[in-house]
Amino acid sequence: MPSDAVLERLTRLHPKLIDLGLDRIERLLAALGNPERSLPPVVHVAGTNGKGSVIAFLKAICEAAGLTAHVYVSPHLVHFSERIALRGRPIGDAPLEDALAVCETANDGAPITFFEITTAAAFLAFSRVPADIALIETGLGGRFDATNVLDNPALSVITPVSRDHVHFLGETIPEIAFEKAGILKPEIAAVIGRQLPEASATIAARAREIGAPLRRHGAEWRCDGRSYRDERGGLEIPPPGLLGPHQLENAGIAVAAARALAWPALDARAIAAGIAAASWPGRLQRLARGRLSERLGAGWELWVDGGHNRAAGEALARVAEDWSDRPLHLVMGHLAVRPAEDFLAPLAPRVASFHGVPVPGAYACHEAEALAAAARGLGLEAAACRDVAHALDAIAEGGPAPARVLVCGSLYLAGSVLSEEGVGA
Repeated sequence: MPSDAVLERLTRLHPKLIDLGLDRIERLLAALGNPERSLPPVVHVAGTNGKGSVIAFLKAICEAAGLTAHVYVSPHLVHFSERIALRGRPIGDAPLEDALAVCETANDGAPITFFEITTAAAFLAFSRVPADIALIETGLGGRFDATNVLDNPALSVITPVSRDHVHFLGETIPEIAFEKAGILKPEIAAVIGRQLPEASATIAARAREIGAPLRRHGAEWRCDGRSYRDERGGLEIPPPGLLGPHQLENAGIAVAAARALAWPALDARAIAAGIAAASWPGRLQRLARGRLSERLGAGWELWVDGGHNRAAGEALARVAEDWSDRPLHLVMGHLAVRPAEDFLAPLAPRVASFHGVPVPGAYACHEAEALAAAARGLGLEAAACRDVAHALDAIAEGGPAPARVLVCGSLYLAGSVLSEEGVGA
């Protein structure tokens, strides 16, 4: 696509992929006329796990209410345009190319990270098209994330906090929670998902310091299974459109956010319809009738999930508890920025075999043999493969049929699988 050439140039504007700070994006946004000040009401979402799913639920709730939503998420799975949705639909290449080009010209070659300049492009695109709401996900952390130039959101949301990106956010839960709590704003309500006690205390301390009213899971609202309750009463949540028991928790956060906005259109009917209709590619998604799934025999199932840290591994382990009807084989790729064992350990007791693969196009990933060695250390039968297709062939040839295969460990790997399967994200 024409926008790809611009995107490639933008990767060369800063020597680091990640360099947290707000000075560069604030400079660029000022040169653009501060488009971030011309957005519709913003819901700003931070946290470790579940951010994208919560946004997917909120988007579906808004659409069920007849509202239009701009959406900004990261990373993408197949093409960059997935990151920016205008009124609910991925941005077309022409408006994307134009927004990127305008930002490139305004930046005038100054150092700026890829995420910072593309975030500015998203805000510019959003400012040009009317919508009822903007749902914006932080990229990494919160306090110094490029999206945190939004100083007057309608609502802040913090999903569960766990250890991830420790090189940038800190080694401990309180340190990471402090960074996530950086999106809180004075007098702006914040919906807080279920937290570890040390994360909850850190978030609460920051909220008291700046005067941000909190709506916390277990205090101002509760969600147990499919039953939601707050001071306005109770709601029964339908089976979520996103699969896995962990999605009930994400759905509960989205319901709490919709109720906190208190917009008349976001009524019980819209909430129920949105929860049931939500979709989010690469999150416990079953694949069928594509180039990869056809390598498996009749009765086999091929699934893909982009989870990559310990909390995601624990969530998938709960899914695997319900998959006891047939063997589960794991195909895993993993970025080198975190220990693969953190993700794999919760899943290992429920896995029949393990195949490690590289992550195509990743800037740094664990070698397939290193992943296999980690799996062997957890007691698994493990092998290294050159790619997912090779791993699927080995599984189909070597194990009892039918069985279930889960490709996981990286959103970048999930995107590669969707592309190779021939499924658009």
